[in-house]
Parts: sequence; C-alpha cells; structure tokens
Amino acid sequence: MNMMKSLVTGANGFIGSAVARCLLDAGHEVRCLVRPGSDRRNLYKLPVEISEGDLRSPQSLKRAVTGCDNLFHVAADYRLWVPNPETMYDINVRGTHALILAAAEAGMKRMIYTSSVATLGANQDGSPVNEETPSSLGSMTGHYKRSKFMAEQIVRQMTDEHKLPLVIVNPSTPIGPRDIKPTPTGRIVVDTLRGRMPAYINTGLNVAHADDIAHGHLLAYTHGKAGERYILGGENMTLLQILQTIDEISGKRIKRFHLPVKLVLPAAWLMEKMAMVTNVEPRATVDSVRMAKKKMFYSCDKAVRDLGYQYRPAVEALEDAMTWFQDNGYCGESSWARYRK
Repeated sequence: MNMMKSLVTGANGFIGSAVARCLLDAGHEVRCLVRPGSDRRNLYKLPVEISEGDLRSPQSLKRAVTGCDNLFHVAADYRLWVPNPETMYDINVRGTHALILAAAEAGMKRMIYTSSVATLGANQDGSPVNEETPSSLGSMTGHYKRSKFMAEQIVRQMTDEHKLPLVIVNPSTPIGPRDIKPTPTGRIVVDTLRGRMPAYINTGLNVAHADDIAHGHLLAYTHGKAGERYILGGENMTLLQILQTIDEISGKRIKRFHLPVKLVLPAAWLMEKMAMVTNVEPRATVDSVRMAKKKMFYSCDKAVRDLGYQYRPAVEALEDAMTWFQDNGYCGESSWARYRK
C-alpha cells in the first residue's frame, strides 16, 4: 500500500508544526515548504522532508507540490502591524492563488486551506458567530483580516470553477506549545506570567488548543466536504477570564483594572508611530484595539457535528502554553517557575 504524501506549508510555524505532527502520527509522509533561512526549531528531529521555497516564488511552489497527494496550506503572514502591507497581500492572497493552482495542476487528491475566523462576520448581539454569519471585505479591520478574506474568496471561487477537492478550515485563537514567535495571544500569556498585564479591555476570544485545531485539519481531510468551511475552535472566554485562569494556574491572585477602549486607542496610535521609526512590531495596534471592541466568540457546532471535531477545556490549552513558554525561557524566573518547582 502506498503511503500518502502530504505537503504542509508553514510547517515550521505554530499551527503548521502541529498539523505536520498530526499527519505523521496518522501515517502520512510529510514534505514541509519552508522559507530559506527560517526558524526551524519546531521541526527539530521530526522525520519530514524539507522543500525550501516561498509563496512569492511560483517555481518553488511547482517543485514543492510535485509528487505529493495532498496539500495542507497553513502558511500565512500573520501580523497585526506591517511596515509594508503589500508583502502581506503577496503572501496571503497572490501566494495562495499560485499555490492552489500549482496543486491543481499536480492533480492533488485533497487540499485543505487554513483560513481564519478573522474572515467571518460578527453578530450585533455578541452571540457566537458560525460559518453562515454574513461578512464583507468592507467590514474587515486591518490588512491581515482583509488579506485573509480576499484569499478565502479566491479559494472558494477556484474550488467552484475547477471542481477542486478543497476544504476550508477557519481556526479561532490557538493556544498551546511551540508558539515560537509568539502569536499576539501567546504574548498575552507571556506578559501575564511576567506581571505585565495590570489592566484589561472588555473583549473576548475563542480559545482552542493548537493540537485540537491540528487534529481538526486531519478530520477535515478525512470527512470534510469539498467547497465547505468549518470553524475549528474551542471555548469562548472574556479577556478577563483568560487572565484570571492564568493567575489561578500559576497560584496568584491579581486585582486588575478595566481600561475603556477609547483610552487605549491613542496609546496604540503612538506605539505604531514609534514602530515606523524603530521597525519593531508595536505591543498594541490601532487595528487590534478596534477589533477588541467586539467579543470574538465563535461556534464550532458544524465541525463537531460533521467532522467529529472535539476540543479540550481552555484551561488545559493555557496550562500547556504556560509550561512551554516557561520551559523555553520566554518568562524569565517568574513566580510560575518557582511554583512549578
């Protein structure tokens, strides 16, 4: 019996490395498309084949897809602030189009495209959003959301026109081990552990363990219907609940004060102006603060029902993330470290 060979883009990243591990456990051969000179700590000692390339280089994409049966396109430029937004559109929109085209020409049997809950609409009453909640390009805040929305539209169009065996997954907020960058949410965990989160804004997130999201990709590959999209999420929590859960796990009790969004906006604006000079990503951006005005709550009932998707409690995702950040030197000698000893 021939072993399935799957190409994973962004396999050295947070979600991509979790997907690669999941596929290896399921018996797939895995080829990883990674940029030359990129951080590959997440692939250390994994029995994978490396294909160097870039979503902006069609030639490298042709090379990467050749000989593979399946595609897991996880790679994306995920930043809430970019000095040159065009790079983000080159990677997330034009790069995705070129890759899907190359995969289709290579005759791939199955394609999974990792979109994001960022492309979905919002409910005025704050109730959880699902796959059917209407959204539009005009309602997308910031270049990341806009680029992911445009990419998903292109992917859906290509799937319909060329009858591609392609399934879309929309992960929510991943939390867990191997968040090397870390992501904006991972930074919240690190900052809380380092005692740098004295205040909170009244927002909410859907917290899912990165490994559950990765397993959701495998379920979408096995059971997903071509042309459909599935939210891969977890537990809806307010930011305050997330911070309090981290405090409880680390055995601390911290009183935090509430910051109204209108007070945070000017600070975020200043940070962005500084970033233009220093070229260092700001800790808060105007777009991220604007997004925080709404509670980003989601329902993954469709994935649970149609794919057999399951997710563990958010407290476990947070604990795994905290342990990994501490063990990998992100938190200094925090009280959490002493607590664990």
